[in-house]
Formats: sequence, C-alpha cells, structure tokens
Amino acid sequence: MKTARSETGETLRFLLKLALFVFILRSFIFSPFSIPSESMLPRLLIGDYLFVSKWNYGYSRWSLPWGLPLIPGRILPRDPARGDVVVFRSMGPDDHDVIKRVIGLPGDRVQMRNGQLFLNGRAIPKQRVADFIVPISPNFPTEKCGTPFQDVDANGKAICRYPRFRETLPGGRSYEVLDQENIPEADDTDVYRVPAGRVFLMGDNRDDSADSRFAPPVGMGYIPMERIQGKAIVTFWSTDGSASWLLPWTWFSAARFSRIGQGF
Repeated sequence: MKTARSETGETLRFLLKLALFVFILRSFIFSPFSIPSESMLPRLLIGDYLFVSKWNYGYSRWSLPWGLPLIPGRILPRDPARGDVVVFRSMGPDDHDVIKRVIGLPGDRVQMRNGQLFLNGRAIPKQRVADFIVPISPNFPTEKCGTPFQDVDANGKAICRYPRFRETLPGGRSYEVLDQENIPEADDTDVYRVPAGRVFLMGDNRDDSADSRFAPPVGMGYIPMERIQGKAIVTFWSTDGSASWLLPWTWFSAARFSRIGQGF
C-alpha cells in the first residue's frame, strides 16, 4: 500500500513538472499557432501550423496562456520591425489570437491610395508578379474563391487564381500581397498616424483582412505593443483539411509537405 501511494506521488510530481515545463516553454520560448483564415494569403494558408518565438518583443500578461495577469505591464520591451509577421491578442470582449504583418510603427503615417501603400508620404513599391494559385480543398472550398478567380489547373483540378504583387518596404524588406479588386474603404483611406506604444498591422490578403485600416468592431485599429505575443518563425505542418482522425493514412495524403520548413 505504501508503495502504491509512493508511485502515485511520483506520477503526480512528474505531471506537475511536465505542466510547468510546458507552461514556461509556451510562455517564454516557443508557442504553436494554427492559421484559421485566409487574411494572410499568400504567405499563410488555412491549415498551416507554425511556431512563434516569444522573446523578440518582451513579455506581458498576453505572453502567458489565457492572458493570465501575472506580468505587470511589459518587461524587456523591444519594438517589432516593419515587415515582421506577429501573433497578438485582439482587443474587445471576444479577444482571440490573430496574426498580421507590421506595417507602421509609433509616429509613422500610413495610407492606402488606389490600392497602393504609402508610408510617411512615400509610395511603397508594388510590383506585379505571377498569379497566386490555391487548390480548392476542404480548407479552401469554392465559396471562398470569388467567381472571377475560379479556374482549373493543367490536370483539370479546381483552383483559385489571385493577382499577386511584391511590396518592398524602406530598408529592403519585401513580401507578397494579394490585391483582388478595388474596394474604396480598404484601398483609398485617410492618413493613419500611429500613436506611441502602438503598431499598425495589415493582412497580406489586402481585400480580405479586418486589420488596422478599420476601427472596431469592423477591424482592430491600432494594437498596443503589450498585446503582441511573438514573432512567426517557421511553418512546421500544413494540411488541406481532407484528413480524418480515424484514417491515419489520410494524415499524409492531406499534408502539404512543400510548405513545411518555410520561414519568415
């Protein structure tokens, strides 16, 4: 009986140590994140899984699971760089984890004119590149693809074909964006002046992203630095959504192996 109690105690101590290790790992070093929407196309697809590093910008309560209020304010703070892809906690009663790209830092002036990004009064170069193709799948069904963009590939499989562009920020940081059509409220805006302690974030899928261009509840406005949880580092898994947990062989047929290992 004494041995049984001892084994139970050892098991509980092991589980407690394991839980503490996972808590520290997810809070201060790395945390996994899954992509639930298409707002960061073409870089991120629905069904991508990535690791987020937690030390880049300092720590706050939002670094901890469930936003536990154990860290006052922001410690070891460091501002992100323009072009960083960050995970942050949205504001409001339905707060949740979101991923976007940093466009404007405190003091910056940001504006969209006829679909082109302007930063501090200067046009950000926008170069047309090859169309971006998304295969139609359970994670990206036909209804997510507008009629003008529906197509088939050389094998007759349904795809979605989007106009793609490359933007290059001051300093040479470049990335790809999608611009499907002219939407006045998104493509022609007033000048946004980023307040101190906040950032201006945008999705790479410019016509399908509720970001800092829009005030809540439509968008998210300016995001406080302390709500940034970390920086996207690498994609470690990707699935098209066709797998079934009860059919293990489908885990591999649904995997998008070419996306695994892609960095930011």
